[in-house]
Amino acid sequence: MLFQGSIAPSHRALVPFVSVENMLALVHRHGIALCLSELTDYVEADFRRWELFDKTPRLASHSSIGVIELMPTSDGTDYAFKFVNGHPSNTKRGLQTVTAFGVLASVETGYPQLFSEMTLLTALRTAATSALATRTLARAGADTAAIVGNGAQSEFQILALASVCGINSFRLHDIDPQATRRCMANLEDMGLSLTPCASAEEAVEGAQVVTTCTADKRYQTILTDNLIGAGMHVNAIGGDCPGKTELHRDILLRSDIFTEYTPQTRIEGDIQQLDEDHPVTEIWQVLSGAAKGRTDDRQITVFDGVGFAVEDFSALRWLRDRVGDHNVAEPLDLIADPDDPRDLFGMLKRYAGRA
Repeated sequence: MLFQGSIAPSHRALVPFVSVENMLALVHRHGIALCLSELTDYVEADFRRWELFDKTPRLASHSSIGVIELMPTSDGTDYAFKFVNGHPSNTKRGLQTVTAFGVLASVETGYPQLFSEMTLLTALRTAATSALATRTLARAGADTAAIVGNGAQSEFQILALASVCGINSFRLHDIDPQATRRCMANLEDMGLSLTPCASAEEAVEGAQVVTTCTADKRYQTILTDNLIGAGMHVNAIGGDCPGKTELHRDILLRSDIFTEYTPQTRIEGDIQQLDEDHPVTEIWQVLSGAAKGRTDDRQITVFDGVGFAVEDFSALRWLRDRVGDHNVAEPLDLIADPDDPRDLFGMLKRYAGRA
């Protein structure tokens, strides 16, 4: 049943709920390239008003096998949070590494305006954020990207770089060749040049942009210092928790580094390898003109992306707008809303009398 905006019974406040099926329908109707392009613009718009947002590192509950996190933020008008996990070993059990759901609510009333799956939405917004960083920091005319780590995020990253940045040549590497084959099969007939590579070194050859998106939650050196040459842009998006990195420290020491929310990135990103006072620039500062991004064609830029709540806020804000356009949501009976707001028990008693 689709959400039609009809007036609910007085004891209920129906909330639009975007299920996985609804999300699939929305992306299919709207087109994934347009979804990614619009999401990128929504994230950029919110980064440009960064100072309006509440900002705090995500609230994380770590275990030996994964993490469960809450990611909240507000711009003073709307409030959003995402519940998300990260369990790399899930794939061995036939489960997703990352699952998520989220809520967008009114600050004025506290009532939720939208409840949604965010496993797919997070994949879309993560790719959109990488594309925004690339559009902002990569050399003009970049046309080839290496994607190191061809898991569940890889197709989204490729399509975002293609639709937002005009990159159409991709060199793919994963330690599991089957992951690369699956990625290429999923993207066949999309007008992209896809080249499988036997190593990370082979993948970065000839690339101006490199995106690392691996899942293993350990200190790793996915890219060694000799692989990154002058003028390259790196999206390091796989390091997203304490104890997990992808780039050799020496790459960072000769690069200009850009982050989302630096206090969180120093805990979770590749820069956890560096001194706490090592200079970095938050990407909103570049977008707003408060700081410089790329200044010459030989500069190495690194976007140390760990994912931040403002990006989820942007994604939910985009989704709220698209739900109205495409009528893809279901009414969720989530909020008890009695005729007399002071008589919640009376609502329960009246229901018992009708049962």
